[in-house]
Amino acid sequence: MNAEILSVGTELLLGHTVNTDTAIVARELSTIGVNVLYCATVGDNPGRLKEAVETALFRSDILVTTGGLGPTGDDLTKETVAAAAGKKLVLHEESLRRIEEYFKGRLWGESQKKQAWLPEGCTVLPNDVGTAPGCVFETETGKIVVMLPGPPSELTPMLVRYAIPCLASRENAVIVSENLHVFGMGEGSVAELIDDLMQGANPTAATYAKDNEMFVRVTARAETEEQARTMMKPLSDAIRERIGHYVYGSDCESLEELAVRELLKAGKTLATAESCTGGLLSKRITDVSGASQVFEMGAVTYANRIKEQVLGVSHETLEAHGAVSPETAREMAQGIRRAAGSDLGIGITGIAGPGGGTPEKPVGLVYIALSDGENTWVRKMMPGSAGRPRSRTWQRNAAASHALDMVRRYLQNLGGLEDAGLKR
Repeated sequence: MNAEILSVGTELLLGHTVNTDTAIVARELSTIGVNVLYCATVGDNPGRLKEAVETALFRSDILVTTGGLGPTGDDLTKETVAAAAGKKLVLHEESLRRIEEYFKGRLWGESQKKQAWLPEGCTVLPNDVGTAPGCVFETETGKIVVMLPGPPSELTPMLVRYAIPCLASRENAVIVSENLHVFGMGEGSVAELIDDLMQGANPTAATYAKDNEMFVRVTARAETEEQARTMMKPLSDAIRERIGHYVYGSDCESLEELAVRELLKAGKTLATAESCTGGLLSKRITDVSGASQVFEMGAVTYANRIKEQVLGVSHETLEAHGAVSPETAREMAQGIRRAAGSDLGIGITGIAGPGGGTPEKPVGLVYIALSDGENTWVRKMMPGSAGRPRSRTWQRNAAASHALDMVRRYLQNLGGLEDAGLKR
């Protein structure tokens, strides 16, 4: 079956509210083999909403609406959708009872009762969090309509507990996906390497770009999840073999989660000395549960004087090579490791921008060093092309990611610690 998601709300069009509903619904529909072909957003306007509903019911098997089920005058989804589908609204006594129970002991008005009027003959989806129930019904032409509330806190439990099981009974296939996360190689380079592997119909493979990294999604459709995963495995293995050590994880694992996990496994500790990243690397590490067992300390040593006093970076190094240099990064990593008594030390220094660059040392030039007490490796992060300036936030995140990549490569004995940077 093919589905369309219609998000309703003028606040979405104005940018006052970020529409996360579409992603939530699409993700859950994919688990039961429903293909989402269209997504649309429409404001609280009866005419435009009616047109969008009619279009969706013409071209899709399933229409899922989000938002517009509440008690206010601009909550028009239920009335508009029902009219477009040729359904009249009737009072659902159990929903009214739940609404009355919800407001017991509190002031409430007649407008709240509006939420209990639902399309005749529908399957009611209880709202375990709020007041507006959802519903599922079938049109005279055999199309399925699902109406869900807009707030994600109400939509998600209703969708997972009630709507998806209701729809699943109509589907006999599941879609399973695996995301292979890649750092150090851009989408274009990966696509070239696996071009022939992306030509299949089932399972499929596709590349997707993210800030500072990318991922390859492998997807299979089958009668059961086990069958789908069996179909996916040869393709996933072939992709991993082609891309090699640039694949750092599968599904949701971030570089910082991987680094903490590998530090725990190896029984090693880490300390960081940061300049241009301003403590971002420390934050990303300490956001991970369990980091307290492996992370000793982080120091933001912005001023040269502090680099000398806290880290022991030599005055001669700073004078001869400057703060942004491989020599300074090396001594920062060594110094923080000594100061913390940790197994590993990271040093980051560079020019995050937007100002401060020179022809010799442009914005985006960053040096990241990793020291284990015996050896120190330095990676150089080069700026982007002149026609594609990167933001300060992007530069900082990229530098922190490179540092984490060096840690995971060191602990996994992969080499490539001094890789010059992203392969586009």
